[in-house]
Amino acid sequence: MVPKKRIDEILDGYDTSEITIATVCSHSSLQIFHGARKMGFKTLGLTTKDNTKHYDAFPLAKPDEIIKYSDYDEMSERNGELLDRNTVIIPHGSFVEYMGANKFEDFEVPSYGNRAVLQWESNREKQRNWLTSGGVPMPRLITDAREINEVVMVKYHGAKGGRGFFIAKDYPDFKMSIDSTQPYTIQEYCMGTRYYLHFFYDPLKKDGYMCKHGGSLELLSIDRRDESNIDEMYKMGSIEDAKRRGLYPSFVVTGNTPVVIRESLLPKAFEMGENSVNRAYELFGGMWGPFCLETVVTDKLDFKVFEISTRIVAGTNPFISGSPYADLIYPGLSTGGRIAMAIRDASVSNDLKTLMT
Repeated sequence: MVPKKRIDEILDGYDTSEITIATVCSHSSLQIFHGARKMGFKTLGLTTKDNTKHYDAFPLAKPDEIIKYSDYDEMSERNGELLDRNTVIIPHGSFVEYMGANKFEDFEVPSYGNRAVLQWESNREKQRNWLTSGGVPMPRLITDAREINEVVMVKYHGAKGGRGFFIAKDYPDFKMSIDSTQPYTIQEYCMGTRYYLHFFYDPLKKDGYMCKHGGSLELLSIDRRDESNIDEMYKMGSIEDAKRRGLYPSFVVTGNTPVVIRESLLPKAFEMGENSVNRAYELFGGMWGPFCLETVVTDKLDFKVFEISTRIVAGTNPFISGSPYADLIYPGLSTGGRIAMAIRDASVSNDLKTLMT
């Protein structure tokens, strides 16, 4: 990983009154650019593709400039032109997945957030240790596939937008679907309603819902996911019937739906978010900025956290104009805008190094 000392040296050479906010043209980039512009920043889109014409359709979210690279290796090699623009990178799920966690850790451009979290997020065993040791409830783990005697969810490591996840009801079902060349985990399948809780932790904020190590935890929005083709599989009858016809359930995320949960669940939601933040500081130096707890709520009104995403997630995209929760803190502000606000405020207070790795 690029040493923190090196990032601090780069920031020492920046004109902090002329910071450019950059991200890869994908995932949640529209709201990142839109939020950055609202906070007065220049914006820069990074891409290895030619499909950026759609930004012309959204002038308030179109980056001021777009740089095209042949691949992510070239992006890393040409980092000097980003440093010349006083660039701060905003990572999102697609950015890290496409570049690769190891390459992103070595990308010598200041990045918002703690890059050390990537090794804990992308490895599902380490992620489980982090969350459960912090008191966050998770689905029960099945360590031996031959012992599957209930419905389970199988997940491959890394952020793949649900691609490759599958349900199995027994060992033969598991063997029929598994790609044994990839690392995976097997969890009990929790029946309930899926809610994706979008938090933001600001280590510099001095009021609000305070955490153990100082700083304030905010709940900015909640969504549900539309997944193809599992959401329509019921029309084919049972999953077993569909499989006999050669149709296998898929959990690829295709869209997001806004949600408000019952207010009595909010104390539990904040407790899980707080425990995740507190344990992160104890294990790897902290997690700040946006993160998402991906949960199931059972009919007993208990949460089960089946995953954590430690950057801005695409589920925040329905809330570019704010959400019922963000409107009670920062009316009309998206998660992308909240990131830009944190960078702006840290620039003014000379705390930018605290937020960058």
